[in-house]
This record gives sequence, C-alpha cells and structure tokens, in this order.
Amino acid sequence: MKLSIERASLLKAVSQAQSVVERRNTIPILANVLIEAEGNTVNFRATDLDIEVVDKADAMVERAGATTVSAVMLHEIVRKLPDGSMVTLTDDAAAGRLTVEAGRSNFNLATLPKEDFPVMASSEYSSNFSCNAAVLRRLFDKSKFAISTEETRYYLNGVYMHVSDADGGKVLRCVATDGHRLARIDADLPEGAADMPGVIVPRKTVGELRKLLDDDEMKIAVSVSETKVRFATPDITLTSKVIDGTFPDYTRVIPQGNTRKLEVDAKDFANAVDRVATVSSERSRAVKLSLDEDRLVLSVNAPDSGAAEEELAVAYGDERLEIGFNAKYLLEIASQVDRENAVFLFNSAGDPTLMREGNDTSAVYVVMPMRV
Repeated sequence: MKLSIERASLLKAVSQAQSVVERRNTIPILANVLIEAEGNTVNFRATDLDIEVVDKADAMVERAGATTVSAVMLHEIVRKLPDGSMVTLTDDAAAGRLTVEAGRSNFNLATLPKEDFPVMASSEYSSNFSCNAAVLRRLFDKSKFAISTEETRYYLNGVYMHVSDADGGKVLRCVATDGHRLARIDADLPEGAADMPGVIVPRKTVGELRKLLDDDEMKIAVSVSETKVRFATPDITLTSKVIDGTFPDYTRVIPQGNTRKLEVDAKDFANAVDRVATVSSERSRAVKLSLDEDRLVLSVNAPDSGAAEEELAVAYGDERLEIGFNAKYLLEIASQVDRENAVFLFNSAGDPTLMREGNDTSAVYVVMPMRV
C-alpha cells in the first residue's frame, strides 16, 4: 500500500478515529486504526468493540492495500507535522512496518496484520431517516448533562432516543436522567422516523456523535435497529451498539400540577447560584431558595466555612416558599437556557421542580430538591 494525502484531511480523519480507541487496552489490535486505501479514497476505521467509526478522506493512492497502525501514535505524529504538508504513507507488509514521510520527516511505525482487526458485523436497520445536524445537536447537547454515571443502573448511562406524542403530534424525543435530575427534549419528527424503535444511546457514543454535528447545514443519515444505531455524514460513519436495557417510565416523574411560578433571567440566576455556592462544602453544595413576592434570596450556610446570601429581582406572585437544591444541578439546568428567561414551576419544598425556557415546552427539565 502506498498513498499521499494532505495533512489537514489526514489529521481530521485520524483524530476522529483515535478518540474512539480506548487508552487502556488488553487487546493490542484495538489500539490500532485500520487504514484501507482503494481508488482515490482512504478509509480510517477504529473500534472499541462497542463503537465503530469509519472516516473517508480523499488521497492519491499509488498502491491499494490495507494495514493497521497505532491510532494515538499516528495522530500525534500527524498533529506535529507542519501545516500544509503532503504526507506519504507506505506499508511494508513483509517487514510489518508503515513509513510516514512528510518533507524531511520520516517515521517508521510497527503494524499489525489487517486480518486481525475486528470489523463490526453489519446489521439490518428497521428505521432509516435523515435529520439536520442542528436538530440532533440540540437534542443531545441539552440532555447529555443528566446522563447517570452509576454503573449499577447501566440503563441510565445514556440518552433515550425515541418517538413520542406531544401536543397532539408525534415528536423525536431525547430523555436522560440520573434519578436526581431529568432532561426531556423534543424536536419535530423527521420523515421516515415514525416506526423507529426506542434506543438508549451510550454516553461515549453521544460524545463521539457531537463531533459530527458542528455544521448546521449538514444532513445526518440516522439508522436505528433494536441493537444498533448509526449516524452517517458523507465522510464519517459512526456505528454503535445501544444499551441493552429498559429505560424507566420517565413520564411519572415529570410533575404536571406544579402551580407556583417563578420567572428569572437565566444568566443572572446561574451567576448568583455560582457565587453563593462558593462557600458551601463540596459534598452537600446545597443552595436555599427563599421566594417571596417578586424577590428571590439565594443563601448558603456552611457551618465549617461560612455563609453567603444574594437577592435577585424576579417575577413571582405566589405564597412564600423555601426550597433547597444541589448547586451543581441548578447550574447545569440554568446553563441549558438559550433564551433570556427561565421559568421554574414549584409545588412544595419536598416535590420535584420543573424548569423550562419561557413558554417553550419542547425542552423540559426536572430537578429533585434537597433538605437544607
């Protein structure tokens, strides 16, 4: 195999591939990226056995062929090469070596046979549709903060993507929760997605998918089956197993009868929470919200380190309420608001609180209070 490729396109392809590769590997071949050159394109394929990413790049291929080489090492080399240089990759299968040449630099890397590389079995997808990158980005960006990190409740370690009913129509919905907070984000249902099975997209896949979604105009081809999900752009295909488990019935925890309404500027609120939480002890990080007519007092009382208090002008017309929250959860939820105002709906000091952006019901957040 011998090919020449521009540094920028090589770096883009290799960086996506190497981010999938697990740093600590017991199986040596999984640390490698499979390079397949044919015609005038070269494919870079990497996997951790749960996720597979294939990146296509244009190249001048002199000799077709395939080999595998350390993904992290190749990425580091290409990253350090001067901008705009042409990189030549030459594989010597007999010697088990890949030569990387650019300008006056010359690298000789150990390879492993391509036959050992595990290629993810192709499967039939029951649902195929295309979706705008901006839509997918919003769905996953706004929900991923609530993904659980508890390994025991593995079915919460991802975002539940499914078709649901909202306001009399069907929507594409993403939900994530860790038991303390929940995010439910809706988007218009793309054409052809109506019969999509609900799947739990793992946390790592959500992180990798994010890298495909920077271009607002890009159309992403989405394919879903009971066991796998695939996201594809013209250059990159990301295939992932989905979490094998049943996502809990989240509709039961979204409060319907919360009537006490607080409207506050999201940015001011987040900054105030951040300021008063500075004095609280790391573990509890509890912030107390004391609500009275059109004023909100945020306070933290940490006996060992001090106390803090800040008052905000807000829109609130119900009876007095004192309620406590974990500061980190409040900050994360408030930072999801794109518009100016966040609307909080309370019931009592012991019940879950609902938050949304203005009157927009397509993004709803729930956070559990804590005793203060």
